[in-house]
Amino acid sequence: MRYAPRNEPFFTRGGWLALAAFAFIALILLPSLYAFVPEGNPLHVSAYTVTLVGKIMCYAIVAMAMNLIWGYTGILSLGHGVFFALGGYAFGMYLMRQIGREGQYQSDLPDFMVFLDWKKFPWYWTNSDSFLWCVALVILVPALLALVFGFFAFRSRIKGVYFSIITQAMTFAFMLLFFRNDTGFGGNNGFTDFKRVLNYPITVPTTRAVIFGLTALALVGTIFLTRYLIRSKIGRVLTAIRDSESRLMFSGYNPLGYKLFVWTLSAVLCGIAGALYVPQVGIINPSEMSPANSIEIAVWVAVGGRGTLIGPLLGAGVVNGAKSFFTQAFPEYWLFFLGLLFILVTLFLPKGIVGAISLAKWRRR
Repeated sequence: MRYAPRNEPFFTRGGWLALAAFAFIALILLPSLYAFVPEGNPLHVSAYTVTLVGKIMCYAIVAMAMNLIWGYTGILSLGHGVFFALGGYAFGMYLMRQIGREGQYQSDLPDFMVFLDWKKFPWYWTNSDSFLWCVALVILVPALLALVFGFFAFRSRIKGVYFSIITQAMTFAFMLLFFRNDTGFGGNNGFTDFKRVLNYPITVPTTRAVIFGLTALALVGTIFLTRYLIRSKIGRVLTAIRDSESRLMFSGYNPLGYKLFVWTLSAVLCGIAGALYVPQVGIINPSEMSPANSIEIAVWVAVGGRGTLIGPLLGAGVVNGAKSFFTQAFPEYWLFFLGLLFILVTLFLPKGIVGAISLAKWRRR
């Protein structure tokens, strides 16, 4: 039975110092340089940089969530994009209600509902003007979907490639559903043109800095939660499920509850990441549920190193940083680069960047 590697950088003194430096930069330094240092000053951080880093931190939370279910439990999900998008839509409903009568049609209804001749909000928009209710939806909607889906899938002992295929089918079905105009979620365009959050203008630097800081806080919390889980008895059972589920069952454990727990927790983390992503990027639409996006999440984890604590963070940062560069410099070649990166990692770095670093250190001893 394999356990989480104890020689990961995060478990060393240097790893703790790196985490402290990241927390200082993300929670204090970057938001302060963006919000309080005037433009034109060499130390000023642009809104583009804050948005890009904030977006990558949201993706890093999703990668950590994927690592819990794939890296430590051995269950490859190709449908995590749907949990991310559902969290984004849940909080996006609140942001749309905050627009009020400042839309193009000056109606209490969002512009897309007025355009489609809707007369009132559908029932599932009830209380969507409440911040706390929508925050609860961010957690409850992905959790409920994951709980129901996971219960039937795990109880039927669906695993391996079959589980990956049905999760891919799930996210594709949700994408098609949300593309329809009659679902009440904006159809192809989704939600955009947000104005305020908690009555604070959303484009004001101090508001954006606070959202950025909350994202950094959520990422650090996810790291500590993952570390706690993998060092606990639950984490050891999860790795036992990954390495030999039949042997675990022979020892008297029922893996259903453990798999259901980590699967649901992973979905909730994706929903929180989606809710933090929407106010920073300013849009949520059905493309976030596309099968390609869910596959890309798996690529982040594979590149960084699945089954390691900081591997998904590195993978999300490296792949999305490269994506931002290539989509600007060579937009037509981005998908080729992503495919080539995945092939090279699979062939030469089967344990990702962190695995390669650990192997190099071991060989030097």
